[in-house]
Amino acid sequence: MLTGWLSRHWRRIALFGILNSALLVGCASAPPARVADREQPPTRKIQVHTVSSNETLYSIAWRYGLDFRELARHNGIGPPYTIYVSQQLRLDVNDASRRRPPPAIASRTQAPAAAPVSSPTSASRTPSRSTPTTPPASSSTRSENRTPANSTAEPPPMLSGPVKWRWPASGPVIAGFSSAGGLNKGIDIGGKLGEPVVAAASGNVVYAGSGLRGYGKLVIVKHNETYLSAYAHNRVLMVREGESVKAGQQIAELGSSGTDKEKLHFEIRRDGKPVNPLTFLPKR
Repeated sequence: MLTGWLSRHWRRIALFGILNSALLVGCASAPPARVADREQPPTRKIQVHTVSSNETLYSIAWRYGLDFRELARHNGIGPPYTIYVSQQLRLDVNDASRRRPPPAIASRTQAPAAAPVSSPTSASRTPSRSTPTTPPASSSTRSENRTPANSTAEPPPMLSGPVKWRWPASGPVIAGFSSAGGLNKGIDIGGKLGEPVVAAASGNVVYAGSGLRGYGKLVIVKHNETYLSAYAHNRVLMVREGESVKAGQQIAELGSSGTDKEKLHFEIRRDGKPVNPLTFLPKR
């Protein structure tokens, strides 16, 4: 009796061990449950930008990767591209038709007849205008007392012919252009604090300030109706908006504003879109 019971008991233990081992092997060989990919929530496309002080049409177009001409035309703004604090600019340029606005719309954004309140950087360059006795009979009368975001006058005519590029700084390239996802819309050039930053080509300064997040102290130069260039993270800016600059002229001092490393971030935009500067700069 005892022998039979022990035999049956050990058989049950052995069977339990076999089943347990099979379960363990099955669990180990089974593929792990797939975890759903964590997708970032869709970014809401900004449709309207509210103008702040010291912004220019060029800096706003640069911020959103737009052609300044398209942005101006889309909002009925004509030369000298004066914009006003708290003015709302529609950014859906690529979603809209390319037709030009009627003349009545384009004309209402001309500089108002009332004396503008100039920004500190351009007060000495823009004369005040007298107020007419009879305001114009149009919807633009609402803007007569509005403050221009920047009262820089229209720069001189652009250069004709191809742009002749040169290096804006003498240091090595420490980060290249990346078109994938816009991770780096230009190149980063290493250097030491205070080293000269020069204009990569002749043109006119259309922005000089620190209002674009992530760029620090920034200079944007307009070379013609197609090309603009930008120089970011400077320590000191040596030019003001509206100034003409020559290729090789010092426009800033290399710094680390808006970043954690001393470097120059350099970009070239063609019709508002970033392009690889290394395809334009001469070989060293």
